[in-house]
Amino acid sequence: MGSVDPAVASVLDTHPPKDYSDEDELLDALEDDPALDSFREQRLQHLHEEFNKAKHFRNQEHGNYTEINDEKALMDIVNTGADLCVVHFIKSDFHRCAIMNRHLEELAPLHFETRFLRINVENAPFLVTKLKVQVLPCVIAFKKGVSVDRIIGFEGLGYTEDTFSTQDLERRLLQSGSLVRPKVNRGHEVGSLQRNHHGSGSRGRGTKPDDDDDDDDWD
Repeated sequence: MGSVDPAVASVLDTHPPKDYSDEDELLDALEDDPALDSFREQRLQHLHEEFNKAKHFRNQEHGNYTEINDEKALMDIVNTGADLCVVHFIKSDFHRCAIMNRHLEELAPLHFETRFLRINVENAPFLVTKLKVQVLPCVIAFKKGVSVDRIIGFEGLGYTEDTFSTQDLERRLLQSGSLVRPKVNRGHEVGSLQRNHHGSGSRGRGTKPDDDDDDDDWD
């Protein structure tokens, strides 16, 4: 995916295409914005192209954090439906999965270039086995159908063992190339969320849980 002019990126990130029905409406909203003063014709053409690209993504369900109930449908999206995908394997009654969900819900409308998906592990027995998903939450990033990163529990996120922010998650996904550019730091940061349990994730079958992890056991 080609690079975006920084000025164009700034306009798109502060005036998300999802908020405007067409390009003229966006330009009207920018009429009194000093950002438009620095635009030359080439940049306006670039803005036009990026706006249309964003609308195309939106029409293909990008910009939403979508639950998929069928693993074949999920595989179709990851392998042929979208170049960039972030998939969260969940159990709806797991507290840590709910925490991860909230962060992914914040990222999805910002990063419209990437599909954000979730699937209950009970609906994905083949993928759970093939991808060796044993600890929840488990987030796997894909580029053109190939896994490029895996976040197990909250491992590797945040500055302390017990907290992480949406920006921390964004930074991790940027490292793998599953997101195009940083956007949370443009005023969308939701702050750190405190974890209510110790450890980095919920234990899978055959793994002894921590004493306070009983409610997050994957059985």
